[in-house]
Amino acid sequence: MSTKTAPQNVENFQARLVEISDGLPKRLRQCAEYLAGHTDRIAVSTVAQLAEAAGVQPSAVMRFCQLMGYSGFSEMQQVFRDSYGQSPLDYRTRLGNLRKSGAGSPSALLAEFVEVGHNSLENLASSVDARVLDLSVKQLAEAQMVHIVGLRRAYAVASYLTYALERMSVPAFQHDFTGCLDHAHAIRSGDVLLAISFAPYSDETVELARQFRARDCGVISITDSIMSPLWQLSDHALSVQEVDFGAFRALSATLSLALTLAVAVGTARSET
Repeated sequence: MSTKTAPQNVENFQARLVEISDGLPKRLRQCAEYLAGHTDRIAVSTVAQLAEAAGVQPSAVMRFCQLMGYSGFSEMQQVFRDSYGQSPLDYRTRLGNLRKSGAGSPSALLAEFVEVGHNSLENLASSVDARVLDLSVKQLAEAQMVHIVGLRRAYAVASYLTYALERMSVPAFQHDFTGCLDHAHAIRSGDVLLAISFAPYSDETVELARQFRARDCGVISITDSIMSPLWQLSDHALSVQEVDFGAFRALSATLSLALTLAVAVGTARSET
């Protein structure tokens, strides 16, 4: 059991996760990775529910709580309830009612995805680090070229960002690996990579971030967890947690953050 004082807010919780993550055994690391990417669920779930979602035994969740310095799960959960308030409970109650009332029709599905989008946006508004956002915009605005990469689920975000930046006359280049071309030759001094990836993380995106670091170029990331491999490779990392419905996750919060970055960068460049 950890002898350190247990984190009393979400920011300190995340910092402790980074501190202990490298030395965790497999099951505890699996638990840590899930909780880092789903902090919105800690306040509203039972130990059994979190364990099932993380693919571990409930005892692993309890060991993780103790490793973080808490006496048990209830003490850890209270930190997140204090931070996020009770709105997630209301959200899940509403979704539960929709399912019971015959979800599956197009109108019911629309209502469900609107609800999860709304909750994701609320999470983003309450958790975004304004200082990191400002520093990210400054670095992107000063870049000679903004390189953008996002594959699979993140591809739509990367494409939209490239489009939005180009429309505002910001030099932008999207790496999509079409034809297995990585365009590493296009990296120049003064360029910055904006990398977008969510679990399970894209190997190509992470490798491109490593190439930028090796060439002493900047890296900004949009990702879902401090356990993300992009987190340690980035000058600044912006965390987004999309609430899911079933096996589906919309991109409501991620696209809102992307639009914010694009407009803020375009505005900053026009003022110089």
